[in-house]
Amino acid sequence: MTVDLLLDVFVSVLLLLGAYFSLAAAIGVIRFPDTLTRVHAGTKPQVLGLACILTAVVLSTRDWSAIAVLLLVLVFQMMTTPASAHMVGRAAYRAGQPGDEELYVDELELAVELANQNSGDDENADELGDDDPEGFGDDDEHRDAGTGAPGSNHPTPDPTGDDRSQ
Repeated sequence: MTVDLLLDVFVSVLLLLGAYFSLAAAIGVIRFPDTLTRVHAGTKPQVLGLACILTAVVLSTRDWSAIAVLLLVLVFQMMTTPASAHMVGRAAYRAGQPGDEELYVDELELAVELANQNSGDDENADELGDDDPEGFGDDDEHRDAGTGAPGSNHPTPDPTGDDRSQ
């Protein structure tokens, strides 16, 4: 048995393993019931499948200069996948996606309550008529008054420099 044959067998096993993990990730994303389990299924086996496939590519090309490029691909995938999964999970949590019956321990409940208290937001902000609690909306009362920048009390300067209107 030669080294080339052994490497080819190992590459085949890695490719099949990578394809299996990627298929498991795809099936999990389709079949799991809620956002948090779908995110878990889409990230964990997908990265492991990609690592197996990239290792197989490096071993099959037998060109070690390709290792730098494929290592960069793997590193960037390993950096961005957890961050994007975290943001999707966080958005699902804030949207109320995982209900109380689905969470055994809600570690974010206290943190969200403290953040709401510190920012001055009220849980009943919608009932009070404040549908923009962060204050990012239009500031129409200042624009209608003919002022400069939104929120300022300074008159808009005349761009021609003609101050006869005063």
